[in-house]
Amino acid sequence: MTGWNIFRADWQGVLKDGWRSPQVLLLVLAAAIPLAFEPWMALINNFAVEKVAFTGLERGILESVREIPGFLAFTVVYLLLIWRQQTFAILALTVMGLGVALTGFLPWVWGLYFTTLLMSVGFHYLATMEQSLSMQWTSKEELPLVMGRMAAAAAAASLFAYGLVYLAFEFFEAPYWIVYLVAGAVTMGLGLFCWICFPRFPAEHFQSMKIVLRRRYGLYYALEFMSGGRRQIFVGFAAFLMVAEFGYRPEAVVALFALNHVIAIWLAPRVGRLIMRWGERPALILEYVGLVGIFVAYAFVETGWLAAVLYILDHLFFALAIAIKSYFRKIADPADISSTAGVSFTINHIAAVTMPWMLGLIWVADESGRSAVFLVGAAMAAVSLGLSLLVPSRPAPGRETTLWRRRIAHQPAG
Repeated sequence: MTGWNIFRADWQGVLKDGWRSPQVLLLVLAAAIPLAFEPWMALINNFAVEKVAFTGLERGILESVREIPGFLAFTVVYLLLIWRQQTFAILALTVMGLGVALTGFLPWVWGLYFTTLLMSVGFHYLATMEQSLSMQWTSKEELPLVMGRMAAAAAAASLFAYGLVYLAFEFFEAPYWIVYLVAGAVTMGLGLFCWICFPRFPAEHFQSMKIVLRRRYGLYYALEFMSGGRRQIFVGFAAFLMVAEFGYRPEAVVALFALNHVIAIWLAPRVGRLIMRWGERPALILEYVGLVGIFVAYAFVETGWLAAVLYILDHLFFALAIAIKSYFRKIADPADISSTAGVSFTINHIAAVTMPWMLGLIWVADESGRSAVFLVGAAMAAVSLGLSLLVPSRPAPGRETTLWRRRIAHQPAG
């Protein structure tokens, strides 16, 4: 099969219901997020070091501040008493854009903490709604492919954003505040587009309007918790390593991020198809084995180009995390999806809120602090590997872990 035919197979059926469909809206939301968030993320280390004089400690605190709204994502259940999910998603997108637009105008420590918090409120509520809506508007069987398409759309939008950022710095020597303002304004404009151009889609299943915590979702909660901690080490310290230790300039950081997303445009739908064919268990095992090796290598890397290679590999392995969402979709009661999306984000961010500032203290403690931070990441990936072995080959309600047969066997008769 040629590359073009593979591409067509990955995207076939997206427009079968026209462009004003739930599937297209999911793709627009997926693409809108990185138009604001990726320029913010690509430049934040340079902005923080050059304009706000951050050290590793302040960078760790900033990461904790950024994750506070994720920790509070369970409150989405109460906000959905006011707004429908689709409306709330669009509102959150607009708030995220506003936070990014204001970033360059407040170049001091507390100003950066404030704009980061505002941006993050919109980002995390939108990500929660995006996860919930994708599960509700997509069948269990097709969810990995749909999420792969969403990841590819996000990667394409990220690549576009990085291209504009690269041009702004390389050829126009634009100040940070202009780049942040444009990125935020474009995102707010897309929020207005989604509000005006898409109809309000009805919910297929009634959604519980209370916080749902179920024992049978325990493995899913554990996987999300560990994922949150590992992700913060990658997001908060992997790119910071290249700026603080190896002197990467904004153009180099943006070029590296762009390369990641070029690969993701092609790879993400195939990851989805791979999960559909293999199942969630093998995909998660592959991800965590790879991450253990990558984090160990981060701990001892001494050259900038090798750190960049590790960053690319790191990003590719994280694409397999789609399998966690697919696993939950197969074991979930449809009425629990919205509530559990918020709860899982909160669980994911328990480690995300507490770990970055503590790891920041470790980073600045002595010369071996950097290695210790990434070895913690390797240990967390190893724990996740152990948890992935509990995922059954065919997850379903009543068959949430590999221990289900043992549990059923010990239930009393009748």
